[in-house]
Amino acid sequence: MAFILAVSGSAIGLGNIWKFPYITGQNGGGAFVIVYLCCVFLIGLPIMISEILIGRRGRRNPVTTMGLLGEEEGGHKYWQLVGVMGIFAGFIILSFYSVIAGWSLSYILRAASGAFTGGDATQIGGVFTAITGVWWRSAAWHTLFMLMTVLVVARGVQRGLEQAVRILMPALFLLLIVLLGYSAVSGQFAAGFDYMFRADFSALSGNSVLIALGHSFFTLSVGICAVMAYGAYLPQSTSITGTASTVVIADTVVSLVAGLVIFPIVFANGLAPDAGPGLIFRTLPLAFGNMPAGAFFGALFFILLSFAAWTSAIGLIEPAVAWAVERRGLTRATAAAVIGLFVWAFGFATVLSFNELAHVRFLRGTIFDNIDYLASNILLPLGGLLITIFAGWVICRNASADELDVGTGLLYRAWRFLTRYVAPVGVILIFLHAIGVFAP
Repeated sequence: MAFILAVSGSAIGLGNIWKFPYITGQNGGGAFVIVYLCCVFLIGLPIMISEILIGRRGRRNPVTTMGLLGEEEGGHKYWQLVGVMGIFAGFIILSFYSVIAGWSLSYILRAASGAFTGGDATQIGGVFTAITGVWWRSAAWHTLFMLMTVLVVARGVQRGLEQAVRILMPALFLLLIVLLGYSAVSGQFAAGFDYMFRADFSALSGNSVLIALGHSFFTLSVGICAVMAYGAYLPQSTSITGTASTVVIADTVVSLVAGLVIFPIVFANGLAPDAGPGLIFRTLPLAFGNMPAGAFFGALFFILLSFAAWTSAIGLIEPAVAWAVERRGLTRATAAAVIGLFVWAFGFATVLSFNELAHVRFLRGTIFDNIDYLASNILLPLGGLLITIFAGWVICRNASADELDVGTGLLYRAWRFLTRYVAPVGVILIFLHAIGVFAP
């Protein structure tokens, strides 16, 4: 159960509660949801099973695990570079993830204090600018969030990670249920439900399908070796396919429920469901500010968002900490502090991208835009592709069948087929689209 909660915590984050609703709104609603669900179970699940399988078989940090298994199965240890790339990707993602999570922390206090009550779009936008537009405010919240993350990881696997997820994940699910009930009675729930699940495939484009494919991949935190690092702690007697399926279902349910929380509130207040990334930080505060008990439920929502970000941040930093402990001989507390300090410092590139260095633009836009693009559109798809190739083509059939412990029947053959053919093709499409080679 601790493993399921930990990996669910790593997977469930800003991507579920912040990103999924707005990309659903931008891509037509129900039809996009159906495509997304297909991608999650046909591509995301096989890759997650592969990462857990590799992690448990190696029983070490991702770099050492990939090197040892690569030497054992393929005759050389250069596969350890996949682990290095995953740790690097997690480092980069956490540097800007922490900044955005810091904004959600600041919104808890602002919502609770009634800062959004009776506000119009200009006032709400002013609150957002007051945080992001002043570098030291954004930096302060970024610092607080990184401290929260480092303190949990420094306490170790059982006293830190396990205790944190045993408290935070049930609390996250409880908050989500409370907000769902509030949305059902205070918003246009029928309209939101219809928007989420009525499929109009004429609203889909080729680009929408690729966005669904990409998000299904990223929302599960596969490709950055976080799941692999957790897999090293999984007991041998525990079913990999069962736990991975549970995590994927939990992650998907959270995304769908988050949509059912947000869209009824949006429709009840005459707001646009396709408002984009600002849906959470600009649009929803406007809705909460004009609702009965909006201050309380607004604060509750941003507590939920912060909890989700916190559990994901723990998963992002864990592979690097495990590597530093095993390979460099550092204590866990020292490793967490040193790596956390480097992540915190690099995070200032994102902090300053929204104020002092907002005018600096190159390639994909601001410094933050380029960091996000490198991690999300290059490193993650490439890492996921190499992991699934390693699990499907390099690890021998006997080894993978032994680790999965499902025999060589239909279930094993289905995983092997999806891992060897379907998942790699899907990831390659994401990658080609990301670098502009394939643009439907």
